[in-house]
Amino acid sequence: MTFEVYEAVVDESGHEARGRERQALSLGIDRLERIQRGAFHIEEQVESLLYVRRLWTIFIEDLSHPENGLPDQLRADIISIGLWVVKEADRVRDEKSNDVMQLIEINRLIRDAL
Repeated sequence: MTFEVYEAVVDESGHEARGRERQALSLGIDRLERIQRGAFHIEEQVESLLYVRRLWTIFIEDLSHPENGLPDQLRADIISIGLWVVKEADRVRDEKSNDVMQLIEINRLIRDAL
């Protein structure tokens, strides 16, 4: 395999990974929007908030690895955003907040940046 072919495969796999991340974020956004509209029973709301929390936990873990190719400052910034998302999802789940609009907006911004 030549270097150019290898590079194309790596670029394509990165593109596919971003697509999966966008899809996962879109699902989380959909669930958050349904919470905002009151379309979920409490069990579904909790499940949706746990989904968003787990998703961001995976992102944070990936960003924490030194092998992650993003620049250090960008990784740190996204980790900070992720920690906020996890904390805010927990606040909504614990009924200390009922505003999911900021969660929706942050997830949209990140998804659209991918």
